[in-house]
Amino acid sequence: MQYQGVLKKMQTEHTDPINYYLVMEGDFIQVNQLLNRRLHIEFVKYECLACGENKKIFRQGYCYDDFYKVPQAAEWIMKPELSKAHLGEEDRDLAYEQSVQLQPHIVYLANSSNVKVGVTRKTQVPTRWIDQGAHEAIEIVEVPNRYLAGITELALKEHVSDKTNWRKMLKNDIEDVNLKEHREILKQYIPEEAKQYFIPTNEETHVHFPVERYPEKLKTLNLDKTPAYEGTLKGIKGQYLIFEDDTVFNVRSWEGYVVRLEILN
Repeated sequence: MQYQGVLKKMQTEHTDPINYYLVMEGDFIQVNQLLNRRLHIEFVKYECLACGENKKIFRQGYCYDDFYKVPQAAEWIMKPELSKAHLGEEDRDLAYEQSVQLQPHIVYLANSSNVKVGVTRKTQVPTRWIDQGAHEAIEIVEVPNRYLAGITELALKEHVSDKTNWRKMLKNDIEDVNLKEHREILKQYIPEEAKQYFIPTNEETHVHFPVERYPEKLKTLNLDKTPAYEGTLKGIKGQYLIFEDDTVFNVRSWEGYVVRLEILN
């Protein structure tokens, strides 16, 4: 069986374990059903997520020109403290920025390899945690806009990491911690503007991933260097496919690449 389509991050469903779906041209694949099956992945061409043209992907699924033009790739995406829609100030497209920034946001703690602080729209809970490969997470504050979430994250990351060790996450080199205790410790560092939005009572969310075998020595699949690969799928965690030979493939890192996916057995 063979499929073809432009790569975008896998869609997820918060079940036990997580269900993963890969959307292809006119179809979708429930990736969990591919566990223990041999797959062939082959690069076909580029397809920029903005203009749709066969132009080399620069970052985040966009060609060079579109990366510096579309609001979906603006700096406030990665640095929410730079959000300005609440002031009525435009960065690249005020209507888009208002639609994204002026809605409830969550500042959270997640544990995938270590405890980290992060920001996401409320509508992206728990999707954001699943995409990061976090096995547990908890909300700290729920604020009305992205700017307040950004300055809260900025203050808290002085006291807790804002990075995930993706190698430890994929090797399942993890330890369970009491995120409620971490939240209480960090409460004192929340900026004055966001203190009223502190969430004191909710419980941890736990996530289980469909992995039958974790890798020991990681090898990353790079479609630029290895345009064709064949291997047996043994797990899915975060946005990574994990193969029997310890190769890992971060689907989200290759957004905008059109691939042919063949199920060999």
